[in-house]
Amino acid sequence: MEKKEMKQENTRDTNENRPVRTKGGKNFRKDGNRRKREVKRFEERVVSINRVAKTVKGGRKIRFNALVVIGDGKGTVGFGFGKANEVPDAIKKAIEIAKTNLYKIEMSKGDTLPFETIGKHGASEVFMKPAPVGTGVIAGGPVRAVLELAGIKNIYSKVNGSRTPINVVRATVNGIENITKFKAAARNRRSNPEEAVA
Repeated sequence: MEKKEMKQENTRDTNENRPVRTKGGKNFRKDGNRRKREVKRFEERVVSINRVAKTVKGGRKIRFNALVVIGDGKGTVGFGFGKANEVPDAIKKAIEIAKTNLYKIEMSKGDTLPFETIGKHGASEVFMKPAPVGTGVIAGGPVRAVLELAGIKNIYSKVNGSRTPINVVRATVNGIENITKFKAAARNRRSNPEEAVA
């Protein structure tokens, strides 16, 4: 009888000393608590990646450029241009630069621009015109990336001149800035921007 009691005591001890099993998976830490998921404020889109080579004494040095556009879909958009020896590093740098380079878009009902505008940068020129609901984003490449991430859903656009991605993005942002400047000027004059355009 004594031996059986001893065995039972031993099993109890071993059960108490066993480590508590925690749930597995990515969202759980070793102590069993859930990790807090980071809520992404901005959506990111890589517009272009370019490989560049520099000839030095020891040979050719290859690096990568990345152009990234970020936006929250609610009227805020930004862009960044990063350079690094590897593509992921270049994208990461571009995203960090974009977060410090944000612009606010003035939007009207129907998720479009309040009136037509032309943005210019270098030899690139982007024409943007409001469209009725259901039209969609009539734009290509870099212009589409900027407008969609900004939250614009109905718009016509046309790129004239140079189509270099970085210059097209800058021209699009310039057009957006022209609208905000015009609206601010109209407010200062205490007039309605729509009436001023008409």
